[in-house]
Amino acid sequence: MKTPRLLLATAAVAALALVGSVAAANACGKNGYSYAGLGAPTAGSGISAIITGLGPFSIPNGHIAGWVGVGGPGEGPGGTDEWLQIGLSGFPGFYTDIYYEVARPHQAPVYHEVVANPAADHPYRVAVREDRPNWWRVWLDGKPVSPSIHLPKSHDQFMPIATAESWDGGTGGACNNFLYSFQRVKIAHRPGGLFHSFTGGYRIASAKTTLQRTGTAFIAAEGTSPSIRTLLFRSLLLLRP
Repeated sequence: MKTPRLLLATAAVAALALVGSVAAANACGKNGYSYAGLGAPTAGSGISAIITGLGPFSIPNGHIAGWVGVGGPGEGPGGTDEWLQIGLSGFPGFYTDIYYEVARPHQAPVYHEVVANPAADHPYRVAVREDRPNWWRVWLDGKPVSPSIHLPKSHDQFMPIATAESWDGGTGGACNNFLYSFQRVKIAHRPGGLFHSFTGGYRIASAKTTLQRTGTAFIAAEGTSPSIRTLLFRSLLLLRP
């Protein structure tokens, strides 16, 4: 189901991460966006993870999200925008979704609501995978939740990403707080192939976010309130071998 809610446009995360950091243009990151996640070291045909949103969140404006996906702004043919992602999102007023979003060249991104108000603190297994060259699908808990989606000239071009994201709504005001657990992050190396453990890769981080990784799992957080710090400490215990 399509929804007119504010699109979670990935806002150049792939390009910014490749240069190693997200420059801070205001309190919450470049253009009000901040990130905490991992990018695959090479191009791939999919990515999966078990994502849990660990509340409570504080979202004064804009949105937060934890997602896996491929592509990004300028990553499509001729520098066009092209991406596909699936994950958890949150908006002011405690409204949450499981969603997927697709951007095709020369078209506006489209946000699809998969599950409205999913259970809090519940793990969800999400995945993006290439079925055959240039055709992709998104999955939730082992079941497809989208049709096969054509992303022109995408085969062997995208480096998969797993990340948390926040946008301050363009206000330049208070940053949103988030805390996401990403477990069993895996990569597919060929269309229709099996997922294999995520190794190596590069960090996606912003000035006010925290990223703690152990193997194929990581905790992504933004916020310094006592509740966030307490939850972060407890969550880090989950990453211990």
